[in-house]
Amino acid sequence: MENISEKPKAPILRQKWYLYLTEFFSGMSVMAVELGASRLLAPYFSSSQIVWTIIIGTIMIAMALGNYFGGRSADKSPDPDKLYKRILLSAVWIAAIPFVGKFIIVGVTGLLIVTVSTNFLIWAAFLACMVIFVFPLFLLGTVTPSLVKYTTDSLDDNGRTVGTLGAFNTVGSIIGTFAPTFITIPAVGTAVTFLIFSGVLLLLGIVYFISCGRCKVRTAVCTVLFIGFCIAGTTIGFAFWEKTLAYEGESVYNYLQVKDDERKTSLSTNVLFGVQSVYMKNGGLSYLYYDTAMAAPLMSAAGDKSSLLVLGMGTGTYAKQCSRYFPEMVMDGVEIDDRITDLAHEYFEMDEDMNVVTYDGRAYLNAMRAEREAGRDSIRTGYDVIMVDAYQDITIPFQMSSKEFFTLVRDSLNEGGVMVVNMNMRSDSEDGINAYLADTISSVFSEVWTADVAGSTNRELFASNDPDMIKRLTQNIGTVGDEELRSLLTDVSSSLVHYRDGGRRLTDDNAPVELLGMRVIDGIISRELEYYKRIYEEKGLSGLLDAAG
Repeated sequence: MENISEKPKAPILRQKWYLYLTEFFSGMSVMAVELGASRLLAPYFSSSQIVWTIIIGTIMIAMALGNYFGGRSADKSPDPDKLYKRILLSAVWIAAIPFVGKFIIVGVTGLLIVTVSTNFLIWAAFLACMVIFVFPLFLLGTVTPSLVKYTTDSLDDNGRTVGTLGAFNTVGSIIGTFAPTFITIPAVGTAVTFLIFSGVLLLLGIVYFISCGRCKVRTAVCTVLFIGFCIAGTTIGFAFWEKTLAYEGESVYNYLQVKDDERKTSLSTNVLFGVQSVYMKNGGLSYLYYDTAMAAPLMSAAGDKSSLLVLGMGTGTYAKQCSRYFPEMVMDGVEIDDRITDLAHEYFEMDEDMNVVTYDGRAYLNAMRAEREAGRDSIRTGYDVIMVDAYQDITIPFQMSSKEFFTLVRDSLNEGGVMVVNMNMRSDSEDGINAYLADTISSVFSEVWTADVAGSTNRELFASNDPDMIKRLTQNIGTVGDEELRSLLTDVSSSLVHYRDGGRRLTDDNAPVELLGMRVIDGIISRELEYYKRIYEEKGLSGLLDAAG
């Protein structure tokens, strides 16, 4: 057995500063990996509070196990070589995540298709997180207890030493929290962010082993693997099976994907849940929920001369259609992600004159209210139609789903104004998100009507305090000049259902939108997965792969 006491101490450890730097950069890397994990998973599983809970919980499991193992290992074999070998290994693993992690996510998802019937997204996100992130963060979890062993000389100064280590770890964690979100991810993307922080860890190990002149082969192998993963990880996208994307990138808020073909251009902010915006190149209707929502201007007192506000402008599909068919309408849009607005101009032919404000939808309404109360008119203080289109599957901003929010919308409407809400997970379940949203809206508006969008899971909700809104729609349809639109709106009018309040309420204090949305999307996914399960049972794995292809 190797005698650790006879192994020469690395010269770089003769002063404690390198151990403090190790603690600093390991703390920074843990937080950077955590934030990178959210961006890696979001295109597949959304960025909801549920996914964040899974990420944080998984990382805490890894760190707890690492702390325990690191303490036992340091007491049993207080050899710094072992710690820096673990740091090298964690660096290589983290560097591999941008490349291997996406295949693991898709593989886990495919496996669960034939094995899980409920809570599909939760299980898929949890298992993917466990496989991808537990091991490298377990290794980094061993750093602090190991460094405590190497830096503490006596009981006289152990408190000061441990406190200094903790301070370095905390400061590193602070930087590792802010740097990915505000610097590296917007500038170079998620993949390169993983590579930057894994490179820092690799450098820590390399410097240590160069100092002591040991583990040259191990260090060289880790360096070669790191370089290989740098090349591989930056050449594969989130939707790596897609070969014809016009654009794939990231913003501060979203993963962004633009598809373009002869008929249409579409924007997705995730991989698994379809599209968020579409532009029809023939200039006609989209045959999506935007068409159904065009009944709103004809319900308002101002009719086709309405003023329109879109909260969640996206690439401007709804505003463009309203402008095309109702040219006298004036409109404003609010979009929190300015990169989406840039893409709208670049790929979706959004009019340069379209007024789009980069802001949170609720904050914009609050600003409008402040303007009204102050008697100023620097922004429009009221609209005839307000479209709420800020819900993306289970990613529903709770602050835009509460009674307080819908009260703000009501107060921002002109007399006879109409709110239209796109609820994109249609369900008649009494405990689903749509029921809670509709009930909450019913507590603010006296008239609430819904219409299901054919061929999709979308449901449009129309709300007003004007009892003549439906009568007005019926009267105004006949004035629509375009025959195709007139026919579609006639179908919408006949399919409208008067909503009856069930008494459920969402408030700023209590709006569990993620759990409510999960119930609905779990049911949708379960119904979709039954098809693939039947194929697997009848034709096996080869048949399943053919169907998926």
